[in-house]
Amino acid sequence: MNRILVINCGSTSTKIAIFEDEVRVLDEEIDHDFSELSKFGKVMDQFEYRKSSVLKAIKDSKFSVKDMNAISCRGGLIGPVESGTYLVDKSMIDALRNSKVDHASNLSGLIGYEIAKDVGIPVYVTDPVSVDEMDDLARISGLPDLERKSYSHALNMKWVGRMAAQYLGKKYDECNFVIAHLGGGISVAAHKHGRIIDVNNANDEGPFSSERTGELPVGDIVRTAYSGKYSKNELKKRYVGQGGLIAYLSTNDLRVALNLAKKDQKAKIIVEAMAYQIAKGISEMATVLDGKVDGIILTGGMSYSNEFVDIIKSYISKISLVFVIAGGHEMEALAMGTLRVLEGKEKAKFYDQRSVKVNEKVS
Repeated sequence: MNRILVINCGSTSTKIAIFEDEVRVLDEEIDHDFSELSKFGKVMDQFEYRKSSVLKAIKDSKFSVKDMNAISCRGGLIGPVESGTYLVDKSMIDALRNSKVDHASNLSGLIGYEIAKDVGIPVYVTDPVSVDEMDDLARISGLPDLERKSYSHALNMKWVGRMAAQYLGKKYDECNFVIAHLGGGISVAAHKHGRIIDVNNANDEGPFSSERTGELPVGDIVRTAYSGKYSKNELKKRYVGQGGLIAYLSTNDLRVALNLAKKDQKAKIIVEAMAYQIAKGISEMATVLDGKVDGIILTGGMSYSNEFVDIIKSYISKISLVFVIAGGHEMEALAMGTLRVLEGKEKAKFYDQRSVKVNEKVS
């Protein structure tokens, strides 16, 4: 039996889980008080605070780090990497510490690496946000110095792709899927035989979401940027964090928005417009796959709403079979990525040997 500790640092919480092979035997979510987090200038400064909270949660359980065969961590923003499970070694630790993006996910591997040192067990990350398998055609934006980048909910999307493939009696790398992760950010991706060949950057492109604007008219963005009304940081927060449903309806909760839509015509249009944009993105990705689509998968938090899913289905159901695999499955995906390596079904990859496109600048 392989016992795996999973660590997943989010913006305001840290999730931990323990798996014994495929069975989850511990599931904890540590909520971090905003007043505590606000004491830290940068997310990276939270390292000791978060590490202590993880160690306390493990101590309070019946387990110990010494009981583990490996630790599996959420991957950080470490630059473009191939899909797979990576050993967390010194080169990856350096990349996490020096990431240009100060993001909570960067802490997961650092914490796992630190607490694993005393017991000598391996630490892995699987399919980080920066998984990059895009075709060269998909990288072209319209300006040579503004290349489209691959940032997505790769971990959850690839996991639900495996689940749907199993339902079809196939392997994930034998299938073509369009997968839409519907959360605070929205990723809509074309998965061709196990590769994400095209995906919208959930911060900059694609449909608007509960709190992000998605794609916007370029000319109007330039005029807004030079209007003098906003600082750079204010404008960025307006597009990522204060856009989408929040901007229109003052809520980032789809359930609240759907209730408003039953009473207010404006709210109804906004909710339907978000579903319309998601469906349009799915249709675009079906075209990228030459119309050869084994299935369309809706996942992420918003896919729990049958009402919202039904609006999307009304546009896309003629394209292919639609799977709804609601929620996020990151903890299972992380644990199973590590388990495949421990069982010898996959080989672990190494960050300093990653494959990078020739035209990608590596820091």
